[in-house]
Amino acid sequence: MIPVGAVLDTDELWQFVDRERTSLADLLEGLSPEQWETCTRCGDWRVRDVAAHLTVAARFSLGQVVREMVRARGNWNRMLHDSAVREAELPVAEIVANLRSIIGSRRLAPTTSPHEPLLDLLVHGQDIALALGLERAVPPVAARDAAERVWTMRFPPRPWPLPKARLVATDIEWTRGTGEEIRGPVTSLLLLLTGRPEAAREWAERTGEPWTGVTASR
Repeated sequence: MIPVGAVLDTDELWQFVDRERTSLADLLEGLSPEQWETCTRCGDWRVRDVAAHLTVAARFSLGQVVREMVRARGNWNRMLHDSAVREAELPVAEIVANLRSIIGSRRLAPTTSPHEPLLDLLVHGQDIALALGLERAVPPVAARDAAERVWTMRFPPRPWPLPKARLVATDIEWTRGTGEEIRGPVTSLLLLLTGRPEAAREWAERTGEPWTGVTASR
């Protein structure tokens, strides 16, 4: 069952995006040099790579995106990776300034909707927080929108396979899928949907919410 309101309207989406950009910039501004270099569970990205990635879509012009795609030989995922790593070479103060500069921006990467910036911020915000042993709150209504976007996205192609299970959120009304049941907070379900099963369980444990189901515990 997909409840009415599972997907936010455009104004609500951008309000959440602005809040997430602001709070993440505040978090990053207080990090030590060692914390900026901490490895995350997002591939080979450090905290600084993840942070830099979150500034790219709203800052790069179409021409820059095309040039980056040419450099990546047409591979979208390689382009995202390589552009982030290059941007991460900037001084950390400039990375934070770039993130603050896009608060209020409504620019989108080609082929994306306003759901993607929120999805990126929520998931990558947890990549950073969990790597540093910090807690970063996520509004359940925002996480539900992002989870619904992952479940239904067709283009750009979803880079993560959907779990063959029935997902049931325990902190907000949201259910998707069939089969073996996985129950947990919607943010944990979002992390599971984006290929982060260990982070999903860790997030649930830190918040004290139940995280149940055979698949969820593997």
